[in-house]
Amino acid sequence: MDIMQSSLEKHKEWGGKIEVVSRTSINDRQSLSLAYTPGVAQPCLEIEKDPSLSYTLTRRHNLVAVITDGTAVLGLGDIGALAAMPVMEGKCALFKEFADVDAFPICVNSKDTDEIVNTIANIALSFGGINLEDIAAPRCFEIEAKLKERLDIPVFHDDQHGTAIVVAAALMNACKVAGKNLEDLEIVINGAGSAGIAIAKHLLSLHVGNLIMVDINGILSDDEVYQNPAHQEIAAMTNKYHKHGKLADAVQNADVFIGVSRPGLLTPAMIQSMSDQPIIFAMANPVPEIMPDEAKKAGAYIVGTGRSDFPNQINNVVAFPGVFKGALAVRAKDINQAMKAAATKAIAGCVSEEKRNADFILPDAFDRSVALAVAKAVAQAAIDSGVARLEQNPLE
Repeated sequence: MDIMQSSLEKHKEWGGKIEVVSRTSINDRQSLSLAYTPGVAQPCLEIEKDPSLSYTLTRRHNLVAVITDGTAVLGLGDIGALAAMPVMEGKCALFKEFADVDAFPICVNSKDTDEIVNTIANIALSFGGINLEDIAAPRCFEIEAKLKERLDIPVFHDDQHGTAIVVAAALMNACKVAGKNLEDLEIVINGAGSAGIAIAKHLLSLHVGNLIMVDINGILSDDEVYQNPAHQEIAAMTNKYHKHGKLADAVQNADVFIGVSRPGLLTPAMIQSMSDQPIIFAMANPVPEIMPDEAKKAGAYIVGTGRSDFPNQINNVVAFPGVFKGALAVRAKDINQAMKAAATKAIAGCVSEEKRNADFILPDAFDRSVALAVAKAVAQAAIDSGVARLEQNPLE
């Protein structure tokens, strides 16, 4: 039985991957009166007077909503909100398993941006943070931006920012192994969707040398006009030497290829046209832009993919649990660039100099120390950047 059929059988057996567990025993009249009526009236009245008490008198301080419209589900595309539920449940299970953060799946049956924003805004009081998941571009950009304006809790589109954080951490360590410097790199990102654009913006904030975006039509350049506003924006921020052409033109003499696109788009000849010791992150899933053995044969020095059966898996699970744990710990109002940079550096720092090599540039997904290291760094960055409600880092 292959993994797909085995997973289907397991989902039937599990009947769902998460459940609600009571944190109190209710087994007599006294405990019922404390947990529910009449005693519960007092914490309600206290929160009415001081809404900040919702963080101490309810589970809000450790509760994240994992929300999708089902339009861009892990390589499956637009399968609808209901069909996305198993993925949302899985994400919630990862939150709990890796960071002890409680999370609840919410599938919104709409493709209308304002309707989705209003729905999320209207239920946000129940949560300490919002994790947007599997929402197609360009709608995802607008939904996140509008929610950030309206809400005073963290809003984080993991497909964008979680991916960007982990890619940047992998690149930091790859540079150390390959003897390259971030600020000198020529980087090509193939795929100008939500993940590709977020990776580009995050890497630019870390002061990489030159970055070239490539979409299905070729290299993006600021001397062209694009119907997609996100493409117009990122074109103005990248390709400082105004290169034109297709992917083959973009990768010539480049140091790094980052693929968030489709299988088979990067050829051995393209790798051979790159600089010495090229770094290849081919992250199309389940089949990457080039298979690792083929990339290595063509001269790639370091290869990472999104798959667990090859070295250097670039996996968001080393990012988002710790990012939210840190943000929740200090009751952050936002997850800002300083916090994302702190998460990147913390993940990179979880690979010791002794262990770091061409086949080990990221910590293992099952290393339980990673989420806490990320959380500590993110919490401190939230305090330092002024978006934390608490002045002390409780994780230190």
